[in-house]
Amino acid sequence: MQIIKLSVGDRLLMKKKHPCSSEIFQVMRVGSDVRVICCGCGRDMTLPRESLEKMIKKVLPSDNHQI
Repeated sequence: MQIIKLSVGDRLLMKKKHPCSSEIFQVMRVGSDVRVICCGCGRDMTLPRESLEKMIKKVLPSDNHQI
């Protein structure tokens, strides 16, 4: 399995919706655990990277990436 590149500020489109009906989360911290916040209700979650990567449908990069 390939590791998905995540950066702080990226938005994640998930395979399943959150109970608040939003399916977009924003990355707040990256590491072996990834901290994400639901863009619908503001719920803050810290998830193991391996399980989070299985839930991601698409990564929507933030506008402030530097090359």
